[in-house]
Amino acid sequence: MSPLAFSDDEFRLPLYHADDARYEALGAWLITEISVSFNACLAALALVDDASNGGVPGEEWDSEGFDVQVDGCRIRFQNQVLKSQHGEYSVPEVRDAVERYWGFLVDRPEHADLIREYRPDLPWWQAELLQWEERWGRPHPYRGRLF
Repeated sequence: MSPLAFSDDEFRLPLYHADDARYEALGAWLITEISVSFNACLAALALVDDASNGGVPGEEWDSEGFDVQVDGCRIRFQNQVLKSQHGEYSVPEVRDAVERYWGFLVDRPEHADLIREYRPDLPWWQAELLQWEERWGRPHPYRGRLF
C-alpha cells in the first residue's frame, strides 16, 4: 500500500493523506506544485523517468514553492517557505507517488462548463499530453505505460 492517498476538498482542490510523516514533503509537493495541472504532472513523470534511467532530468523543476534536487537515486524536496518541510526519497518512492497522483488527476471528473481551445474533442489529459509532446518534440516517456 502506498504511503500517500489523495482526495478533493470541498472546493475540488487536491488533498493528500500521509500514513507516515516522512512523506509530508512529497505529498505537499504533489498537491501544491502539480495541483490539478496535467502539464505539471507530465513534467513530474518525465523527471522521475529520467531519474529512473540514471540520467539527468531533461528539464529542471522550476518552482517558487519547492527546491527539487535529483541526485543519483534520490530526490530531495525542500519547501521554500516552510523550511521544516523537507524530505529525501528514493526515485521508486517518488515515481510511485507521481504515477498514483496522475491516476488521481485522470479519474477526477472534468468541469462540464469548461471550454478548452486546444483539442476539446479529447479528454483534458490527452490534450495536455499532445501539447507536452509537441513542446518537447518527442513522445512522452510514459506513453504506452500510463497512457
